[in-house]
Amino acid sequence: MYTLMSGECDNHRSSGRFIFDMTSSTGEETVPSENVLEWAQKDKRRFLHAVYRVGDLDRTIKFYTECFGMKLLRKRDIPEEKYSNAFLGFGPEDSHFVVELTYNYGVDKYDIGTGFGHFAIAAEDVYKLVEDIRAKGGKITREPGPVKGGTTVIAFVQDPDGYTFELIQRSPTPEPLCQIMLRVGDLERSIKFYEKACGMKLLRSIDNPEYKYTIAMMGYAEEYETTVLELTYNYGVTEYTKGNAYAQVAISTEDVYKSAAVVDLVTKELGGKITRQPGPIPGINTKITSFLDPDGWKMVLVDHSDFLKELEV
Repeated sequence: MYTLMSGECDNHRSSGRFIFDMTSSTGEETVPSENVLEWAQKDKRRFLHAVYRVGDLDRTIKFYTECFGMKLLRKRDIPEEKYSNAFLGFGPEDSHFVVELTYNYGVDKYDIGTGFGHFAIAAEDVYKLVEDIRAKGGKITREPGPVKGGTTVIAFVQDPDGYTFELIQRSPTPEPLCQIMLRVGDLERSIKFYEKACGMKLLRSIDNPEYKYTIAMMGYAEEYETTVLELTYNYGVTEYTKGNAYAQVAISTEDVYKSAAVVDLVTKELGGKITRQPGPIPGINTKITSFLDPDGWKMVLVDHSDFLKELEV
């Protein structure tokens, strides 16, 4: 929906301090600067979709629908801009997290980099799901079985483009597409950033000194009810390559102007930067703002009402 084509980047750069007394999308004044951070905690937000690039759109759609059981929700071709995209998930976009796949004409391979980790899918029977995926030619990179030191059954598979999906055995859940895992160089800094800038809650953290990593689960509701952002810190590793395959995560907001003001304040404290000032996208008028976190991961905040109007078209 807010797709980046191959090699494309935002051309709306932050040009100094944000103006905090600007009017909001409703024409009302935003909160003064001393209270601006409170907005992220009051705002009603949820994860909308993750955007990434694939080398063969129909091949990936076939894999996700036949192997994972996702539904193809929308597909569109934009020949004048030489790209196509498709939205897939386990339920409608107005209530579920989905993936947005982008195919850029003539580009059949991308570099995933070392920073992107995986997506995760919750399933009632991981053993059966893995056998189904194997029978359809899927690549299993970790056979199903309990996690080391625990009882939760997991497995890992790769899609045709090399994106990794963790399969987690759980009882039925309202959101099977349940995680996005990204690696970060300073976990405490990232936790503070996503709490302050995005209004997320730290749901749990686990330190595993035996394998030299720590993870933090961040989100807007309990982990077993919705999609969460899994941040992973590997001991001693402060930088990762981003590649050109994975693009961004979109999150809904009730007011992109107030939300951008919050992000601007937080980036001055913790790092990162706004890459697109808040406002409507030409042509579709959906209001968005985008930014990079301190590790360079891109997030897009999307006006919730505008997003729902897009789905009606």
